[in-house]
Amino acid sequence: MTQSKDAAANAMWGGRFASGPDAIMTAINASIGFDQRLYAQDIAGSRAHATMLAAQGILSDNDAKAIGEGLLTVLSEIEGGKFTFSAALEDIHLNVESRLTEIIGDAGKRLHTGRSRNDQVAVDFRLWVRDQCDAAIAGLTALMQAFLAQAEAGVDWVMPGFTHLQTAQPVTWGHHMLAYVEMFARDRSRFEDARRRMNECPLGAAALAGTSFPIDRFATARALGFDRPTANSLDSVSDRDFALEFLAASSICAMHLSRFAEELVIWSSAQFRFVRLSDKWTTGSSIMPQKKNPDAAELLRAKLGRILGATVALFTIMKGLALTYSKDMQEDKEQTFDAADTLMLGLAAMTGMVSDMTANRDTLRAAAASGFSTATDLADWLVRRLGLPFRDAHHVTGTLVAMAEKAGIDLPDLMLEQMQSVHAGITAEVFEVLGVDNSVNSRMSYGGTSPVRVAEQVARWKAALA
Repeated sequence: MTQSKDAAANAMWGGRFASGPDAIMTAINASIGFDQRLYAQDIAGSRAHATMLAAQGILSDNDAKAIGEGLLTVLSEIEGGKFTFSAALEDIHLNVESRLTEIIGDAGKRLHTGRSRNDQVAVDFRLWVRDQCDAAIAGLTALMQAFLAQAEAGVDWVMPGFTHLQTAQPVTWGHHMLAYVEMFARDRSRFEDARRRMNECPLGAAALAGTSFPIDRFATARALGFDRPTANSLDSVSDRDFALEFLAASSICAMHLSRFAEELVIWSSAQFRFVRLSDKWTTGSSIMPQKKNPDAAELLRAKLGRILGATVALFTIMKGLALTYSKDMQEDKEQTFDAADTLMLGLAAMTGMVSDMTANRDTLRAAAASGFSTATDLADWLVRRLGLPFRDAHHVTGTLVAMAEKAGIDLPDLMLEQMQSVHAGITAEVFEVLGVDNSVNSRMSYGGTSPVRVAEQVARWKAALA
């Protein structure tokens, strides 16, 4: 670059300031260390703006052409690692504009006509977050497909269902995997909804009041892939709802990812042995040679908390700001960048682990049969066959569970005579409902764990994700 950075910064600011900022003020004020990440969006917005200015007769065709070509040169320099970012120029906008002016001369100084850094950063950031929504949607689709493949493989594999991490009722592996498909489908829909709402273009709102130049905001909105321009200039430059919505959707998704990470940690333990993770997603111990630790799942469980932290941080920044723009809003990006990076890492890692994990079918089945998991089936049978009120059936079943527990056996191992000592109406037919297969097969209500219903849901999701 041909001029000093301080001189370039003063030139950008104009005549209001006689000297440059203090070094500490520069450190506080400069955002180029992180907002350089917006370079592609900034250049795309500037090219659309220049094209519109020329179409409206505000800029000459020659200047617009020079600006367009010069911006492509800047883009090439940045992507080629040949661009020197300057903290004295504060942010990505001034860095790009300064270099553009060095390349093409005075035409570069005309680019900022009819806009402000306030609407410029608003459009840059919105474009970037929109891209992150698209990435999250794609990542979630891949994760859903991984869970769906597991569900299809284990439509009728029996496993224990839990409440309070205590054995509750038998369910199927496929049913459990589909629960996460449903969760992540809701996450995907939240990103889709957020994307739809944020797809309005703030460019042209200028500093806060719009501009007296005869700009065409609809043209720039179309050029940048937005549905329409934003309708209120004050809201345009002060809105960060799009980032908050992205972070909120990311936080819910992160919570879902962390819940399954927790299940992987539990399931892969020696005490459970429900699943096996390969060497790709585990590590060893420096002292205990037998160990195979689910470190990837544990690290995800921890890392995903950063997303919630970023969400709280941005809400805290925004909640005290009067309209319109305040410099506090510069602190929106680092939080969002980190959250987006963490989310994408989490989605990719979880997709890998789900695709890679192997369910121990025999262990799952044995666990499903333990812990009196068919007690509810017995209570339901007493209601259906003997006409007992459910509360009475619940009491009878509880008494039989206590009897079996005292004897150190499971419900199906009780003798008919023992059962009849609690309720004389019980017949040998009761044993038809006490096996785990009978239990899961009977759960035919819509959304239930019956293999028939699970197969239907697998088919539905295969069609939806095709």
